[in-house]
Amino acid sequence: RTPISTISLACEAVQDPDLKNDPETVSSFISMIDQENKRLGKLVENVLQTALIDKGKLKLNLEQCEINQLLKQVVDSFQIRYKDKGGEIVLEKADAISWKVDKIHFANVIFNLLDNSLKYSEEKPHVIVRLEKLNHGFLLEVKDNGIGIKKEDQKRIFEKLYRVPTGDIHSVKGFGLGLSYVFSGVQLHKGDISLKSSLGKGSTFKITIKHE
Repeated sequence: RTPISTISLACEAVQDPDLKNDPETVSSFISMIDQENKRLGKLVENVLQTALIDKGKLKLNLEQCEINQLLKQVVDSFQIRYKDKGGEIVLEKADAISWKVDKIHFANVIFNLLDNSLKYSEEKPHVIVRLEKLNHGFLLEVKDNGIGIKKEDQKRIFEKLYRVPTGDIHSVKGFGLGLSYVFSGVQLHKGDISLKSSLGKGSTFKITIKHE
């Protein structure tokens, strides 16, 4: 309900007659409405996808895909957001891999991991992404320099609606659905996901997908 409240308040503020001569403030409120509307849209999409997964009704549209090219597209789409925070994403390795995946859902898995790395970073976010070919499969690794995750929280990190406490980082916004979606998306692709993290030292997510 937070984005709904924010949009409502911003709309009221824009209608204030005293702001007619203050276009800069009006523009900032409009920008806020736009951002919160997009956030609300993302929430709705995640809720719908999660509901389908829970009911076992989500069917993947599997098709042969160049995973390295898909990964590069997602990484490139994030670069501007990372640069805005003085950070960067380094695609350290991207082996040529052709695999049958649902392009939309697999791209969303990568998107959510990169989005988390950006949100849970106190300093300049630095992320290293690796795609490595394995015997009968591949490994996708996302390593960041974020705030890290306590051991007790790591056990619940993939639970739906669970959000890791962020201490003094008050700018983090989310609904606790991102990593739950990632976990389900990886499972639907017959893969495994693991996490290695230390508080204050960042996190590393590893997705392994192989032939059965």
